Amino acid sequence: LQRMLSIAVEVDKSPNCSSCKIADVIFPFILNIPLRSQREAFFNTMESQLLRCKLLELLFQHSCDVPTTLPMSLAKILYFLSHSSVLLPYQDGAATWQRWDEVLQYLSLLLMSSPLCVPLAEHLRSSLNNRMDLIIQKAKPKLQDSDEISHLDIELKIKEFISRMQHILGQPFPLQITEKLCMLR
Repeated sequence: LQRMLSIAVEVDKSPNCSSCKIADVIFPFILNIPLRSQREAFFNTMESQLLRCKLLELLFQHSCDVPTTLPMSLAKILYFLSHSSVLLPYQDGAATWQRWDEVLQYLSLLLMSSPLCVPLAEHLRSSLNNRMDLIIQKAKPKLQDSDEISHLDIELKIKEFISRMQHILGQPFPLQITEKLCMLR
């Protein structure tokens, strides 16, 4: 399945457009995956980083009370950190902290899948024919205004998230949450 999805993204002249269309079709099925282990296996085995990024973006948009219109950027990831709720209506009957652990896991995966962090990933938005030319020319990805994030912005959003988690959990964070916050930072 993952290989077929990867090929389906690549066959069009615009992989970005293909991945959006495929993500829109697959997304309702992801909402119905009952076990976290199955969801993680699906995302972790995905061959197309562009498609994984689109699906995770849809998942976080779904979990926000007020979806954002920002393009995929560091600012959008920070928005998701500040505004996301527990992602799915059911999550294995897991404890609240485990649900938030899953949110942080997917935020990290989104960050690693985004075109900002993966070398040459911005070129994945170009057709296969144009991609080789961009790689040969060593073309750099174009940064957007929403990619200009300072360390202070990151620290403020992390602190805001921590205080929100302390309010929700009302207890010291489990080690897994602390580790994922450090990794995300």
